[in-house]
Amino acid sequence: QVTLVESGGGLVQSGDSLRLSCAASTRNFGSFTMAWFRQAPGQEREFVAAIIRGAGPTSYADSVRGRFTISRDLAKNTVFLQMNSLKPEDTAVYYCALKYPGRDSFDYWGQGTQVTVSS
Repeated sequence: QVTLVESGGGLVQSGDSLRLSCAASTRNFGSFTMAWFRQAPGQEREFVAAIIRGAGPTSYADSVRGRFTISRDLAKNTVFLQMNSLKPEDTAVYYCALKYPGRDSFDYWGQGTQVTVSS
């Protein structure tokens, strides 16, 4: 019903920036909460950032607050994650996710995009 396609990952050095994109194949894009998660090798998946449906307040994990910014382009059905001042500990596969209103968990996930930060 919904597909999410991430792009923009790559290999960068500490202190560099990247912008991830997630294109969603759905109508009423503004009605859904969107989020980014990440998973490092041998670690559990962790929350990174979210933009809430409607008015669109944002939320961030403590580890990325002040460095990462989540936003969306309604006309293009795309959510972004601007990542600045990247650190080696940011290395992970980053996943885009979509949640319908009133749901307890995210309903759709992308395949992920690799971000590698060298020291």
